[in-house]
Order: sequence, then C-alpha cells, then structure tokens
Amino acid sequence: MRIRVNENKEIADMVKEGLEQTGGYCPCRRERTPDTKCMCKEFRDQIADPDFEGFCHCQLYYKEK
Repeated sequence: MRIRVNENKEIADMVKEGLEQTGGYCPCRRERTPDTKCMCKEFRDQIADPDFEGFCHCQLYYKEK
C-alpha cells in the first residue's frame, strides 16, 4: 500500500490552498469537526480497507494497493 499526493499539480495546489484557508479542515466539507481534519476520517477508513484503491474525497491523496 502507498499513499501519494495527486500528480495533477493544479488540483493538488488548489486543495492545499483550501486547507490553508480552513486551518487544515477538508475544503470540500462544510462542517469543521475532527472527522473532517485532513487526512479526514473518511479517507483513513478507506486506507484501512485493503480492497480500496482511489482518491480521497478532495482528490488530494491517492491510495494505491
């Protein structure tokens, strides 16, 4: 398993800018809770799933099998 940053620099930069503006919370989510702090709970749960391969909700990170 490997986690990598999206290779599309434009998307990665846009999400990183959003993270800076929100204090590290997922810029794609309205609520600001510990579950939406980057790396969000949704993606941490996806990382734990051995069958999951794909992007996090914001498309900043990609999990490879």
